[in-house]
Amino acid sequence: MTTPTPAAGQRRRRRWVRPVLAAAFVVVPLVEIWAILQVGQLVGPWWTIVLLVLDSLLGAWLIKREGGRAWTALREALQLGRMPAREIADGALILIGGTLMLSPGFVLDIAGIVLILPFTRPLARRLLTRVVERRLVVAPGLGGPFGPPGFGSGFGTGFGPGPGPRDDERPGPGPGGPVVRGDVVE
Repeated sequence: MTTPTPAAGQRRRRRWVRPVLAAAFVVVPLVEIWAILQVGQLVGPWWTIVLLVLDSLLGAWLIKREGGRAWTALREALQLGRMPAREIADGALILIGGTLMLSPGFVLDIAGIVLILPFTRPLARRLLTRVVERRLVVAPGLGGPFGPPGFGSGFGTGFGPGPGPRDDERPGPGPGGPVVRGDVVE
């Protein structure tokens, strides 16, 4: 059995990954070093080190405070039986912002603080929501996030919203009922 190759649209969508990784691992550290040197020239080397340490302490305090608030909001939403989409997005943004705050430097710390602060996080949450929607919502007939059209969900026939056994071949209570397939082992 052969596996289908990714569609041309999927290949085009992934072309941005290499430039982004190159920027993340080459350009960003160079920008961070440049920013540290600029601050060092402005205030001196010892004050630059003090600012980096204070920046890290501020970031740790913000992560603890906002992470605790996000955790409390998530628990409250779950206790009320409400879908915690906003709370999960906030938790993810705080986690990403905290990760950015762990790196030494000023540029990524500013980006991390923007993701962590409660009054700037809604902008980042909207951007995150758009990115996730674009990745998960696919027009009918164009395939799903797990494979090209006609390939099911990517996990094999009969799993997920894809072509599976026809309803006349399907055992069970009817077209919409649950079916558990398996072997009887004695």
